[in-house]
Parts: sequence; structure tokens; C-alpha cells
Amino acid sequence: MSQGKAKFIVPAVGAAVIAIGGIGAYMYLKGGPSGDISGAVGSAKVVPDDAVMATYISTDPQAWAKLEQFGTPEAQKLVNKGLEEMNKGMADSGISYDKDLKPWVGGVMVALLPPTAAKPAQANLNTPQTQEPNVLMVVGIKDKLKALDFANKLKADKTVTSKEIDYKGEKITETSGKGKPTYSAIVKDYVVFSQEKNLVEQAIDTSKGEPSFASKEGANAVLSKGVELQNTLAQIYVPNYSGMIEQLVATNPQAKAQLTPQTLKQLKQVKSMVAGVGIDDAGIRMKAVANLDPQLVKFQYQNTDSKVVSQLPGDTIALVSGQGVSTWWSAMVEQSKDYPEIKQVLEQARTQLKTAVNLDLDKEVFGWMSGEFGIAAIPSDKGILAPVGFGGAMIFHTSDRKTAEGTFTKLDTWAKSQRVNVAQANLGGKNITEWQVPGQGAVVSHGWLDDKTLFVALGGPIAEAIATPPSQSLDKSDSFKAITGSLQKPNGGYFYLDMDKTMTLVNRFYSAQKQTVPAEASAILASIKGFGVTAASPDKSSSQVEMLLALKPKTAK
Repeated sequence: MSQGKAKFIVPAVGAAVIAIGGIGAYMYLKGGPSGDISGAVGSAKVVPDDAVMATYISTDPQAWAKLEQFGTPEAQKLVNKGLEEMNKGMADSGISYDKDLKPWVGGVMVALLPPTAAKPAQANLNTPQTQEPNVLMVVGIKDKLKALDFANKLKADKTVTSKEIDYKGEKITETSGKGKPTYSAIVKDYVVFSQEKNLVEQAIDTSKGEPSFASKEGANAVLSKGVELQNTLAQIYVPNYSGMIEQLVATNPQAKAQLTPQTLKQLKQVKSMVAGVGIDDAGIRMKAVANLDPQLVKFQYQNTDSKVVSQLPGDTIALVSGQGVSTWWSAMVEQSKDYPEIKQVLEQARTQLKTAVNLDLDKEVFGWMSGEFGIAAIPSDKGILAPVGFGGAMIFHTSDRKTAEGTFTKLDTWAKSQRVNVAQANLGGKNITEWQVPGQGAVVSHGWLDDKTLFVALGGPIAEAIATPPSQSLDKSDSFKAITGSLQKPNGGYFYLDMDKTMTLVNRFYSAQKQTVPAEASAILASIKGFGVTAASPDKSSSQVEMLLALKPKTAK
């Protein structure tokens, strides 16, 4: 966190807590919110129901401490440096997070509400202005005595002035320092504050029985269920996704002009969403769950058996896999009927492919791709790949081998017309077709691994790596198991990236340019094992995405 941000946030939190100092009778020793993720529901009960989304940030020290088990010494130094800068920014205001805030802050909810309507005198009729959403923060008080100590400390700060405003028998504190005033109030076991007084007033009304974010349609489900994570650091709750987009767009003239009715219709596929981030033994894990309208969903992820992973070598650098390209393509074609621009692009692609190669884009390119697929980057220092250090491979499972063979027969004919030498080879006992360039060898190869598995390789060495059974397949490699092994199953496929192998290529590139990777970036990247992502649709009414930033265990300094 930059010092500038700390200087803004800390006085705002402090301003809120000053309100506690004037209500000694309120102070009783009952414990408030603990600060873990379970406190989100309670915080949401004091947020007005017109909030379009809310984020809850846990202050549970055990959850955050989990991060300390990861990282190289260099990365740890960078993290410590960042913490020191944040603390220095607070120290400039005479505040220490560990001593002054950590003992009493029990979780923080940040809610986004529609912007306040501009007054007639402020409105510019000739130039529509973008209106920023309003922000309401709800800070749990887990230790009221510690909070009072902090409030008393702030009262001694001569750079901050405050005054009390009565609102329906409750006290709102207006605090002024540098910049716009901040308004705060005590609401049950929470301090609420905002730079808009009317938001604090609404929070007071909500605490007295007005509809809350927690009671909003769809909100209770996302708040109470959340996402299943260990040591949750934060969660985001969006009970009405399309409604949120519509409200935000309505206050942004530029976005409003760009968002078509067809796009809004697509957004309505998502009814609500909840996402979160947590720390476990593998690293930093993120999950998102979307509740969908089954009547509007055109495409559903199909679960895969991940066979393509076992057909790739264990040293694969990166992979994208999935199922049913033909289904995805059909869904996109169907949706393009509502988008003239996309429909025009598709028609042009169909025409150009038919003219150049005599291929039907729908039937002969995507139509036979009905099974699992994988697109991978594989290291190689041989032949044409020596300068870059890697090549590419694509694997497709199909139940329509006849059409696929016809497609590649036409592609081979087209390659010959471009004066490319198309030759046959045998690799690993399999008949392979190669597109050869004089002096460079095979630049593209294709063939069949079995009766239903077609592969295409970019670079001759990659064809050999795919066609010859690997000594260790990707699914058996320690790296793949560490990065993807804990992701949800069944699933619709993977995105996989091995960071160590990727950094080998990055360093190689920098060396060729006679440069080095910046030290701070190198330190952070060296702490990462890799990145894994998967998605699944258990049914047409829900979709799930899970991501893991796999980290290396902490090493000695």
C-alpha cells in the first residue's frame, strides 16, 4: 500500500472511531465481531438494500498468517518492505496498525451504492458526466475498550477536527482534516463511515429495521453460502449481477452508449455471483460461483476425462484443455444472430476460408471437434525451435475421423500450392505428415495417435515428442499434480502454467536482448510454482471457476 493511500484510509478509519469516544454509556464489555469471514452476514445487516455489491475483508490474523509459510528470502524481503511502507504511511499520522487498529478491528465490509443524483446547479446539460458510485464502509468492533483507547488517542490529534450531528436521536460525527469530510456513526457492533452523510443516515435507518443488503433478494444465499475456502481473506457478493451492471452503466454515459441491448441480454444469464480468495497449504486459491438463468444459458461446460493430459510429455510448459469445441462454436454462431458485427465477421471468415482452401468453416473445421482438446507449449532446443526454446501442439479427440482427415487433405493440398514440401514420415511407429521448409525441416506436422486422436505440432521436435510415448506423461509430473491436483473435479478442463519452465524461457529472451529480469519481479516469480485454473457447470443453473496460484514453501533466509 502506498503512503498516499495509507494517509487517506487511516484518518477515515480513525474518524469513524472518534464517534465511540462520545458514547461512553454504550461501551460494555461484550465482544463484537471476531473479524473472520463469518462476520459478513452481520455486517450486511447494516448496509442499505440499494447496495449493488459488497466486499468483506477478513481481519482474522490466523488466516493472514498462513501467507508466511510461502516465499523465497528475496520475496519475503519485498513483502516486508511493503509492510514497512504501509506502516510508515500510518506512522506519519501517528498510528500503528499492530498497536492501534489490529486489537479492535473485526472485519471490514466495503459496499458499493448508486451515486448520489447531481443537484440541478451542478449538472451540465451539454456534457453528461460520469458519476462515481458511493462507498459505505462497515468496520466491526471486536474489542470496544481497545477501540475507545484508539479514539482517545485520535482526539489528541490537533490536525483533525470533529463535530456531532443529531440524526433521529443518533449521533453522526463529521470529521474534517485534509480533503473532504468523513461522516461516521456507531451502529450496533459496527462503525459505519462514508464521505457521503446520507449513506451513514441510511445505515442508521437500516439498523432500525429498514431493508438491508442481507435481506435483499438473492443476497442471503450468496452471503450465507459463500464459497468453500480455507483461511478466507475476502469475499465479494453480487446478488443481482445484471442489475449491478445496468446501474453502473446508467451513470456512465460513455459505457451506456457502447452497451447494446443484446449485450445486456447476455449479462442477464448471470443472476448472482459470489467470489472469494483464501490461503491453504498449496498457495493462494480463488473461487467464483455464478447462479445462472437456465432459460438464457446457451453454452454449458462439458466435463472432461483429461485424457489429453496423459498424452502430453511431463515437461510441458503450459496447457489449455477442454471439451466440445463444436458445441462452443455452435453456441457462438447462435448468439451472433443478435450481433450484426460478429455475424459479419463470421461470414467473412467463412467466405475467405472457402475461397482460399475450399473448407467449410462450420463443418470441416469446427464440426468434427466434438471431443476433448488440448493446446500446449512444449520445450525444445532442437532444429527450428532452437532460437525460441519451445514449440506448440494441439490434440483433438473426435468421433468423426473421416471429416477430420478430409480437412487435413485439403490443407495439405493448399500447402503444396504455396510451394511447401509435404512429405510422409514415421515417428514412434506412427505415420506423420510434415510440411517441410528447405533448411529448416518440418515446421508443421499432423497425424493420428490412435483411431480417435488427431494431433498437430508446430516444429518437428514437438511432433516427435507427441508421437513417441513420453517416459513421463504430464499427468504424472510432480509440477502438474502440485498445481492442478487440488482443483475441483470433475471439471471442464485446465489452464496450467509451470512458472519455473516459463522463467527459463523469459530469462532466455532477456539474455538475447542483453538484459535481465527486474530484481523485484524475479524475486516474486521465483516464489511461484505455477498457475492452475479450471471451470465447471454442474448444471445449467450454475457455473464455477477455481484458480490456484501455487506457491513454493518458505525457504530459510
